[in-house]
Amino acid sequence: MKNHLKRIAAPPSWILARRQHIFVVRPDAGSHKLQWGLPLGIILRDFLKVGATMAEIRKLLHLTEVLVDGVRQKNHRFMTGLFDVLTLSALNSSYRLSLDRKGRLALVAIPIAESTRKICKIIGKTKLKNGQTQLNLHDGKNILSEEKVQVGDSIVLSLPQKQLQEVLALRPGMAVFLIKGKHAGDIGKLKKIEEQEAIYSSAGKDVETAKDYLFVVGAKEALITLK
Repeated sequence: MKNHLKRIAAPPSWILARRQHIFVVRPDAGSHKLQWGLPLGIILRDFLKVGATMAEIRKLLHLTEVLVDGVRQKNHRFMTGLFDVLTLSALNSSYRLSLDRKGRLALVAIPIAESTRKICKIIGKTKLKNGQTQLNLHDGKNILSEEKVQVGDSIVLSLPQKQLQEVLALRPGMAVFLIKGKHAGDIGKLKKIEEQEAIYSSAGKDVETAKDYLFVVGAKEALITLK
């Protein structure tokens, strides 16, 4: 794999000055798809502006504790993706990677107390030889669980232990976040699911969307800061 990426060819979910320079850092292959993740160095330099150059960011990562989902990362190419939690210990600040109303990856400041909690969507289930069920999550994590869950549901994990704390079922009445389509970045309340189509309400209006675009984030309201 090439270690560089032309800015003009970067995913539309990346907020970049595409004509200012030719190349941008390509993230290492990781748990997120390219369209749902950003290199850690880009987040620190261009979003948080804790360094002016990538060389400064590389030094900072080795000298300062920077955590992603509670685990220290030193690689500026590390893939940081949707709903990952970024914590800068030196600044006593935490952030979550979310989506803006244009479907672009955006960094949202969150309370420190919220940095130990993450919501993940179940995208698959695997039955193991010993009879246990493995849940495959949107961020590449895999955990064992005896909970009765379905693909499309979400779970709340503790960080960095990755212990399941709560199940958020994909059903009417739940708070949902849109991760794809023209309504990406919107938050609403799920009203109905019919096969692969869904209807949710937002700002007093009913909106039709695809079932796959829904990401359950809470019961009556979102359990995490998204905006």
